[in-house]
Amino acid sequence: MNSSIQIGKIMGIPIKLHITFLLIIPVFGYIFANNPPSFGFSDVEQLLLRYVLGLSVAILLFACVLLHELGHSYVAKKHGSNIQGITLFLFGGVSSLEDIPRNPKIEFKMALAGPAVSLLIGSTLIIFYGILEAYISMGNPDSPMSNPFLRLVWMMGLINVTLSIFNLLPAFPMDGGRVLRAVLAGRMSYLKATRTAAYVGKMFAIFLGIFGFLTVPGGVWFMLIAFFIYIGASEEEKSTQVSVTLEGMKIRDIMSRDVTSVPFGMSVEELVDFMFKHKHMGYPVVDGTEIKGIVTFTDVQNVPREERKIINVSNIMTKEIITLKEDDDAVKALKIMTTNNIGRIIIIQDKKMIGIVSRTDLLRSVQLLE
Repeated sequence: MNSSIQIGKIMGIPIKLHITFLLIIPVFGYIFANNPPSFGFSDVEQLLLRYVLGLSVAILLFACVLLHELGHSYVAKKHGSNIQGITLFLFGGVSSLEDIPRNPKIEFKMALAGPAVSLLIGSTLIIFYGILEAYISMGNPDSPMSNPFLRLVWMMGLINVTLSIFNLLPAFPMDGGRVLRAVLAGRMSYLKATRTAAYVGKMFAIFLGIFGFLTVPGGVWFMLIAFFIYIGASEEEKSTQVSVTLEGMKIRDIMSRDVTSVPFGMSVEELVDFMFKHKHMGYPVVDGTEIKGIVTFTDVQNVPREERKIINVSNIMTKEIITLKEDDDAVKALKIMTTNNIGRIIIIQDKKMIGIVSRTDLLRSVQLLE
């Protein structure tokens, strides 16, 4: 099941909304609508207007997060990186790059681009609010903050400045963590720089989590953010370690040449028995010598048990086959698996299947090489 929906493209980059984003927008709208006037609209008497303003802040917040991510993406594209998409989710946005540049100077520029966009937006809105405040205050004893629309401008300015500062904290996976890695990578190996930056990120997450625990119930959000930071730092360290370890290796060095395939007309029930016997979770599907697709245990799980006798493998297999050649880099296989969320890739030569490489093959190679 796809947990994100694409709503359009900007600069050729797919923009997606994660299901958590769609769930959190009304929550944020409610919070802003009922927050005190210092940072909300609880003083607005018209109920409809109050919630429209609250929802507007929530939507504008994520629009600014999108602009933040587009700042990263613009610099990345300028230096030749391919952006596969930007996804807005519960805790903000994520730009999916095909490959993080190893050049510290480029990564430094990319990391700073997002906070720079947020700071520019925030500063502009605060200055604009200041100008309006001075104009409205002339001969008017009421505070400009009593005007909910001006308050919205002030809130968005403050939110963007805060977003910029928070993202510059030197903790993976935030932008400050990438800035720290870029600086360290100029003095040590890229892998060691990543480990150091990830360690800083995890320590920051632990302290943030403790602070959140001590300030419950208000600190629940800090605990969730701490969890996100810790997982993000760990995943960044792990993925970098795998990529660096696999550098220089070709697919022919790690692929399995003895490929077990299943026939086009096999029933799903027979496939389950076949999987149990051969202990693999995915197989190429063939019709004679021709590759027709690939079938996995995930495909099997989508078929009700009582229908497995009458449904064939050909009905549930994935027909869009992703293939590579044995001379391709092992790192390329890892990137494709990660991007497409698949566990194995068929290796072909002269239109014939000569092997298969799985995520397990890649991880086993990393363990042996470490």
